[in-house]
Amino acid sequence: MALDIQNILSDNAKSMRRSAIRDLLSVANRPEVISFAGGFPNPATFPVEDLKVIMQEVLEEESTSALQYGPTEGNGKLREILAERYRAQGLEITKDNILITTSSQQAIDLTSRIFISPGDTIVCGLPSYLGALQSFWSYQANPIGITKDEELEIVVKALIATGKKPKFIYTIPDFQNPSGVTMNVEKRKMVLDVAEKYDLLVIEDSPYREIRFEGEHQPLLYSMNNQRVMLFGTLSKTVLPGFRIGWVIAPEEIIDRLVVAKQSSDLCAPVFDQAVVARYFQKGLFDKNLSKTIDLYRNKRNHMISCFEKYMPKGVEWTNPEGGLFLFVTLPEGYDTRELFDVAIKENVAFVIGEAFHCDGSGKNTLRINFSFMDQERTEEGVKRLAKAIDEMLNKS
Repeated sequence: MALDIQNILSDNAKSMRRSAIRDLLSVANRPEVISFAGGFPNPATFPVEDLKVIMQEVLEEESTSALQYGPTEGNGKLREILAERYRAQGLEITKDNILITTSSQQAIDLTSRIFISPGDTIVCGLPSYLGALQSFWSYQANPIGITKDEELEIVVKALIATGKKPKFIYTIPDFQNPSGVTMNVEKRKMVLDVAEKYDLLVIEDSPYREIRFEGEHQPLLYSMNNQRVMLFGTLSKTVLPGFRIGWVIAPEEIIDRLVVAKQSSDLCAPVFDQAVVARYFQKGLFDKNLSKTIDLYRNKRNHMISCFEKYMPKGVEWTNPEGGLFLFVTLPEGYDTRELFDVAIKENVAFVIGEAFHCDGSGKNTLRINFSFMDQERTEEGVKRLAKAIDEMLNKS
């Protein structure tokens, strides 16, 4: 008799939801498909030759420690390097405010684990990062989305009035995934004012901040209130995703709780990778390579926008991000990008449906496009195919 796994699954496991992006990638990975679906950094930005040299140095000079288990908090040199970089951005922190994680996705998961109880409410944007929503759902939270920052206090006040005070506010202030939009300083102040007024924690997810093409850097929320904000960072978009190096910056009391949660998860983040990355920073290679990455992605964004302007049917709108990896596309009301996806796949082009980023199931007429990965020729051909699919759906109605 086969085991009935459904009878022994935990309530948390039953609350988990599959990633729409991962499922779509399985369809979009055929070689004939031009995929704008994944959030892939461009391999041309990977500092392979520099890393070859550094890895050899680490193996020759630090093998005893770099190939061994490491502290849960992370490599001390790397944490101090990160602390110095953030202090230059106005943060009052030491390395004791930093926990190295196995990607910033683990930072989201650990934070969900220590703060969310079944039935808790959190507040996030509409749309918002799918990986964060998956984590919130897996711990049986109820994410409540807001479409405009100005609605935040209204929503929070209403939730408190019904006995559902949010555990935290989750936000991606810089080049948000999926929209690409950046929050200005006035809106950042507003978020912190609401958090202060109603005694809420703020989660500042910041994987794209350093990939700015134009415009002025906005202050980190953490620099504006270091007692009420947790800041997440990662090297997946600025160095390479394969190292799976991320971090949390938070008050020491929160870091201590996260360390305990992490010990039962993976003991420590990849030790060798941390040693390599610490040397990478110490040699001044991070900023040098980041400059090249920004130039590349700026050109790719410009090319993608010009292709949209050239080929997209009337009535289609899109964001023009100042940085990051994505732009967000909106079709006229009444159209469903799930239906569009089926048409687009027949044209051998893929994207991510916008509904996946909306915790309330809205956004059916939206889609996310990645511009960092494809070369210019395939980008133009992919936009042509997508425009054709959209035109076919619009004219079908």
